[in-house]
Amino acid sequence: MTSTIDKIRNIGIIAHIDAGKTTTTERILFYAGATHRMGDVDDGTTVTDFDPEEAARGITIYSAAISCTWLEHVVNIIDTPGHVDFTAEVERSLRVLDGGVVVFSAVEGVEAQSETVWRQADRYHVPRVCFINKMDRIGAGFERVFDQIKNRLHANPVALQIPIGEGPIERSGGFCGIIDLIEMKALYFSGDRQGRDIRVEPIPEAEVDRAKEWRSRLIDSIALLDDEAFAIFDETGDLPSDQIIRIVRQAVISCNIQPVLCGASKDYVGVQPILDAVVRYLPSPADVPPVKGRNPNPKKTSRRNSEAVRQRTVLWSRL
Repeated sequence: MTSTIDKIRNIGIIAHIDAGKTTTTERILFYAGATHRMGDVDDGTTVTDFDPEEAARGITIYSAAISCTWLEHVVNIIDTPGHVDFTAEVERSLRVLDGGVVVFSAVEGVEAQSETVWRQADRYHVPRVCFINKMDRIGAGFERVFDQIKNRLHANPVALQIPIGEGPIERSGGFCGIIDLIEMKALYFSGDRQGRDIRVEPIPEAEVDRAKEWRSRLIDSIALLDDEAFAIFDETGDLPSDQIIRIVRQAVISCNIQPVLCGASKDYVGVQPILDAVVRYLPSPADVPPVKGRNPNPKKTSRRNSEAVRQRTVLWSRL
């Protein structure tokens, strides 16, 4: 597929080990049509963990790049290691990425390597989207992890989704879907179809007040970032969906906010909205500034330039 530069996304999947990076990448490739079968980390059949040592240990050691298409956009993905011993691989990747998807476990939350990769992304000014994974596990807590992102990473997270329930779906009040705070709709993913079918329904009555509260927090976070949006908000007390998407994109590219999504990659919940967010909010190569080089030895270069000027002066004097 031939695409213009504004329809290209160069992104990385980064996180602490076992947060679900590679599983999320496998789901993304499957839903985007790049693969016809989802690989499994435990079975050693994932696309990006191609090295025999990776397959045997069930961890990512080397960064791996792969491409797919979504909504007429080309998405180039780098799946990075999560173990601290291979953090140089992550840093090397972040130097060339235009955007990143940071995966957090809803159980463990912000972990040591989460902080490391976040600081690396800050250093290279990489815009980010956050994905709180494993919402179907015992001990999952969306709001707890959201607050950790804000307080421990000194970030500015803005929730675009909230979960319907937390923990195993078999239990009462377990995780069964997500609420889209922009469209104010509930999304349910078909487990028997490996999440390929998404059912859109009204928000459950028991979740309406909570959804309104989180949407209010979303609007409050972005309304002041844009004069046009603030004028609309001041007049109506709300913002239309297209305005929210426009402002969030601008704020993400400038690294002012980090949108937060949620789901459970292993159980096929919430992965397609990650791709939607990548296309909507993360920058294309045309949206990022050019790379600036650094002269490691300016004095030596200065002497070389002076010598070149002197030689040119001598040559001109002989003409």
